[in-house]
Amino acid sequence: MSTEVKQKVHVITMGCAKNVVDSEKLMAQLQLSNIEITPTIEDADVAVINTCGFIEAAKEESIDMIIQNVKRKSKGKLKKVYAMGCLTERYQVDLAQEIPEVDRFFGSNQLKDVVEELGANYKYELLGERLLTTPSHFAYLKISEGCDNPCSFCAIPIMRGKHVSRPMDEIMAETQLLASRGVKELVVIGQDTTYYGFDLYGGRTLAGLLDRLASVEGIEWLRLMYAYPAKFPLEVLDIIARHPHICKYMDMPVQHVADPVLRSMRRGISQRALRELIEMIRDRVPGIALRTTVIVGYPNETEREFEELLSFVHEARFDRLGVFTYSREDGTTADPLLDPVTAEEKERRKALVMEVQQEISAAHNEHLLHTRQRVIVDRMEGDQYVGRTERDAPEIDNEVFFSADRHVGVGSFVDVDIADTSEYDLYGCLC
Repeated sequence: MSTEVKQKVHVITMGCAKNVVDSEKLMAQLQLSNIEITPTIEDADVAVINTCGFIEAAKEESIDMIIQNVKRKSKGKLKKVYAMGCLTERYQVDLAQEIPEVDRFFGSNQLKDVVEELGANYKYELLGERLLTTPSHFAYLKISEGCDNPCSFCAIPIMRGKHVSRPMDEIMAETQLLASRGVKELVVIGQDTTYYGFDLYGGRTLAGLLDRLASVEGIEWLRLMYAYPAKFPLEVLDIIARHPHICKYMDMPVQHVADPVLRSMRRGISQRALRELIEMIRDRVPGIALRTTVIVGYPNETEREFEELLSFVHEARFDRLGVFTYSREDGTTADPLLDPVTAEEKERRKALVMEVQQEISAAHNEHLLHTRQRVIVDRMEGDQYVGRTERDAPEIDNEVFFSADRHVGVGSFVDVDIADTSEYDLYGCLC
């Protein structure tokens, strides 16, 4: 086979970890067809932007990135610019009219078309192959695509389609491949991970999948993200509790707690049921770190509903919490509700929630003072190492900064003595 390099491609990933996985699969397909993947845009002939269309801010960032690269093309610094992903899935016609300088737009499920447009042969036998863009010791593992939940504010089903689970054997093969390449931590993702298996196996089979994944040799930490609270499969808790390689950690976006808002959001759960679920999770998995996200400024969120949410955040004492301001999305069932809460008021509410959470996070961290924590080492910064505990997902959660009197390899596990804390980070030494 010829080894002639066909062209140089730089892939730019916007948005969430699910997009990261899509980009990694694209790059593996291209590389195995002898297309060079460049680490920087300056070295590339072609730019591929994998866009995000989740909320207004993400859309703007993706459009800005497309325009930046179109300008590079107009100056002769690029030969071609392509755009793919969620934003282009929703607005392909509009984008083609507004930014005709883009050579071609692709939807979120057109990986094969992108590969072939770039002059490569799409290889079906490479379903588990990825060119990792994360540090080599951790990787995201996407177990499903799309979503069947009817959340009023969310356009993901429009962009990604209905829920489709990946076959368990296919996921296991990919996991074993990742483990053989040195991956030690897997972050399990999907639009709704708790719905896994319903379409393939006639029921929610996430517990069985996690049990199998955690038995793969070389995988030290398995972390669950995007767990949907309505109809939560409780058997998952038993698997998390008993398996030493599954992190005592769960990301479960609650979005709100006031019943009028939950009903309008079409979340399929009441405040009472949500509180009971949180209590049950903590009871059945002692010491679990719970991460969540909430939305402020939803159209029917009055000051009363917001105060209810604020009180809930204070009482629930989540270990990790993020806040989104409501973004009106075309085609969603909340779209006709308009957007009556001003941007300034949304930001005020967001700041109040984060103020409460900052105090909670500081208190949680103070409890870890003078303890010894197992840490995975992510990188070095100057003369310090930076890592995470079992309670922290990569790229979004708290970190541990520590010194060491000996060399420590990135990707290794070490026991760090915690000597100081702040609202969001821990500080210590390996002595």
